[in-house]
Amino acid sequence: MEYTRLGSSGLKVSRIALGCMSFGRMPDEPGGWGLDADAAAPLFRQAVELGIDFWDTANMYWAGDSERIVGEAVERYTRREDVVLATKLFFKVHDGPGGSGLSRRAVFEQIDASLQRLKTDYVDLYQIHRFDPDTPVEETMEALHDLVKAGKVRYIGASSMWAWQFAKMQHAADLGGWTRFVSMQDQYSLLQREEEREMFGLLADQGVGSLPWSPLAKGRLAREWGASTTRSQADPMGGRYDGEENRPIVDAVRKIAEARGVPMAQVALAWVLHQPVVTAPIVGPTKSHHLADAVAALDIDLSDDEVEALEAHYTPRLPSAFS
Repeated sequence: MEYTRLGSSGLKVSRIALGCMSFGRMPDEPGGWGLDADAAAPLFRQAVELGIDFWDTANMYWAGDSERIVGEAVERYTRREDVVLATKLFFKVHDGPGGSGLSRRAVFEQIDASLQRLKTDYVDLYQIHRFDPDTPVEETMEALHDLVKAGKVRYIGASSMWAWQFAKMQHAADLGGWTRFVSMQDQYSLLQREEEREMFGLLADQGVGSLPWSPLAKGRLAREWGASTTRSQADPMGGRYDGEENRPIVDAVRKIAEARGVPMAQVALAWVLHQPVVTAPIVGPTKSHHLADAVAALDIDLSDDEVEALEAHYTPRLPSAFS
């Protein structure tokens, strides 16, 4: 495993992040593609064995069940001091005034709920899941700063927003003398590269690390065009990358993978990892080979010709998941 600093902060993390959205079940709701604690156990053990110490979850994943499973996994398979825990807030978790958004009320309420589920006194990285247009950015940034000062949070990060919104929040932190964001968790893959237009330049200028989510485009880049999986069929966002404009990109990944004799996932992740502003792509496993492929991608050095072939067929598209 390779380790690097998160942006220009002093926090060191593994170059692959364990995405924990895969772990959890909705209360009193059978089925679904998420794994319960027993099914997730081998993947947590594998992450520890592979040296993946950066674990990412959110308060709204499976109505908090993901955080509960992660908290139990830290106790069972590793030590709190050996793991970098990250979680998020914003989306609705209950109907009360502190159940959604980024108000001071919500920030204070949701961190305490997350800490209880995670069975810890602090999280290493607390991220706002989206931009909140209904709350003054100053209120949010001061509240997050107060969590850092209270010792409940070590660093703060953001996720999925326009570059001007992120710049506005960083500027508010500077004016108020408050804690700045050190990371941006953004949607980024060979099938969604719009972050390259403005956000990546801003992150490089600000010393902020990118934590790409869905780096394999919900698995679309890990299998031949037309193939499907249980998750792709059950996940409500599974069809996001099914447009015909993506077929030649997926085919390019397949051809390079076949030429190298490696799985497609390794090639697609290697391309994400070679972007200078990327700290650690977030990989949400449901099978053991998902993490093994992610770690193996660290050893793939794509040639200039291969990069050109992977990027050649991309066409402009609207960013998605900003709200």
